Order: sequence, then C-alpha cells, then structure tokens
Amino acid sequence: MTERLYYTSDVLECTAQVRRCDQQSEGHYAIVLDKTIFHPQGGGQPADKGWIAGMPVETVLQQGDDVVHILAQPLAANAVRLEVDALCRALHARLHSAGHLIGYAGEQYGWRPVKAHHWPGEGRITFAAGENSREPEIQWLDEFIEGWRSAALPRHIAFEDGRRKVRFDDLPAYDCGGTHVASLAELGSVVIGSVKMKKGQLIVSYTVQ
Repeated sequence: MTERLYYTSDVLECTAQVRRCDQQSEGHYAIVLDKTIFHPQGGGQPADKGWIAGMPVETVLQQGDDVVHILAQPLAANAVRLEVDALCRALHARLHSAGHLIGYAGEQYGWRPVKAHHWPGEGRITFAAGENSREPEIQWLDEFIEGWRSAALPRHIAFEDGRRKVRFDDLPAYDCGGTHVASLAELGSVVIGSVKMKKGQLIVSYTVQ
C-alpha cells in the first residue's frame, strides 16, 4: 500500500523509497513507492505533474491500494527525490475546490451533486434533482460562491470510518480524495460558463481565473 501524503499535507517535495519497478512497454516503467505526494488521476481530478529522481513523471495512476508513477526510464530500489509541479498542483487544487463550492451553491436550490469533472478547460458539476429543486441562474450561484470566497474560509480535512472528508469552515463535508486550496483566499475567481438541464439533471460548467 502506498502512503498518500497528499491526503494530509500540501508539501511538494519529499524523499521516498522505490518498492517496485515494472516495465510496461518500451520506454514506459511503472514505479511504486512506499509513499507519494503525487495525486493520481481519479475522483474527477487529473494526475499531478512533476519529477522523480529528476525524471519527468508521465502520468500517475491508481492500482488497488498502490499509486503507480509512469516514467520513461527504470529506477533502482533506492531512495529517490519527488517534486510535484507547483503550478499544476495549484490549478488542480483551485479547480477541485471551486467544484465543491458549486456543489454547495447548487444544494441551496434543492440540487444534489452526483458527478464532478475538475479538469482544466472541462470543469463541470452534475446534479440530480432533490425535493422542490429549481433551476438557478448563474448570478445566483455566483453570489453564494463569492460570499464564501471573500470570507477566505479555511479548509479542514478529517477521516471518518476510513473515508476522507473535506470541508471549508462550517460548510458541509464531502467525501473526497482530491487536492484543495488551504484557504479560499487562494481560490481566485470562479467563472461559471453555463447552467443547463439535460435528461432531468442540472449541469454547471465552470473554470477558474
């Protein structure tokens, strides 16, 4: 099992031990470490970018309890230095945090978030209708989001029954394994591009600036 340091820490550099290195194909090696600061692709969020032992990480995947790092060259079973691309991590964290705020805002109008896609240029939250739900206008969602953002609400992480919970101040906690800003002061602007209905679901498209 890979220890996921990004669950509890925002550090972008660390040292880890190579546990396994398997060749997948020509020029592609799957590296498993005892611990990692790299968020793998999953949970609606793309993989972190960065370097291991000075080599670019091509992608990061989940395989059972392990996090697998794909590199173009093999690594020996030694201690190696990990470095996450700070700009990439910041963008992913902002997008994921903005997605949570859109989820909270949609709930104010009777909608329940059921699916999220926090990728750059493709951000969207899908909601299922709840009791007495009504379709919100973009400016209504903006007002809630801007209020929370301007209050610079802090992030809180907790673990309950083996599940990781993420919330901002006293807003509801969502089950989530992703990365987030430490405070909404770091969020920047959330820009909602569209709000539309499709097959009884509400879909909100967004980005951050």
